Amino acid sequence: MNFALLFEQTLNGLQFGVTLFLMAAGLTLVLGIMNFVNLAHGSLFMVGAYLALAAAQWTGNYLLGVVLGLAGTLVVGMVVEIVALRTLYERDHLDQVLATFGLILFFNELVAILWGRAALFASVPPFLSGHIELFTGSSYPLYRAAIIVVGFSVALLLWYVVTRTRLGMLIRAGASNRTMVAALGVNIRLLYTVVFGFGAALAGLAGLLSGPIYNVQPGMGELILIQVFVVIVIGGIGSVRGALVGAIIVGVVDTLGRAFLKPLLGTLISPPAAESAGPALASMLIYLLMAVVLAFRPQGLFPARG
Repeated sequence: MNFALLFEQTLNGLQFGVTLFLMAAGLTLVLGIMNFVNLAHGSLFMVGAYLALAAAQWTGNYLLGVVLGLAGTLVVGMVVEIVALRTLYERDHLDQVLATFGLILFFNELVAILWGRAALFASVPPFLSGHIELFTGSSYPLYRAAIIVVGFSVALLLWYVVTRTRLGMLIRAGASNRTMVAALGVNIRLLYTVVFGFGAALAGLAGLLSGPIYNVQPGMGELILIQVFVVIVIGGIGSVRGALVGAIIVGVVDTLGRAFLKPLLGTLISPPAAESAGPALASMLIYLLMAVVLAFRPQGLFPARG
């Protein structure tokens, strides 16, 4: 096996993993603190991509488009929480699933009305369009490397906020005993709105970073949402550390499986059989991984302390 290709695909897996982490971090906090199942989190991923693309085209500045896209997704998340989701916290999970599934349909139709159903191409900004030389002698896209740096920077910032700030203390306390936190005079509704809004902003950041790689189109958040739920189950619900570790594991396993499983099978079975079985097994790898983790660690690798 070519080591340079293996290392490059590992970096691709790491890049995909930090994208999953940006999605999973906000969603796992919402699940852990609010005990709320939000299927519309993928729609916020899509909203962030569209808003950032529209803002960048409007202003002619990529960085300004990123800032406006993040701010817009933050506001959208808070508005959705206040208008549509606040009354569902005391309802059972089936009601939450049905309501947020309705939000998926709403957002998909809304972006189709505003931007059309055709996929939009988000170009890589000129200052990130080059390549960097790897020690293996090959080159790697600078934009993908920047996504890895941004993802780990956000992870470090989240760790600091959750473990070293008053807001983080309230988040951890709300995850453990929301009733006691409310009894101590904390505005739990405001806390929920802030957490949901910043979770939406993280999903929007993942979306706008993914735009130049996967293109921007209606429904782009649904497929990645399934993988995000796998990340949360593997890492542990409510755990930011678990979301990071689970996302990296899922991203690397999924990417390496899709790149190398088919040729590896080709050395063991006939090429036609490998051609048909390889992609199917590669798409199943992360779910098999989840099953193995749940068999030994039902609460995930790093469950939130309660």
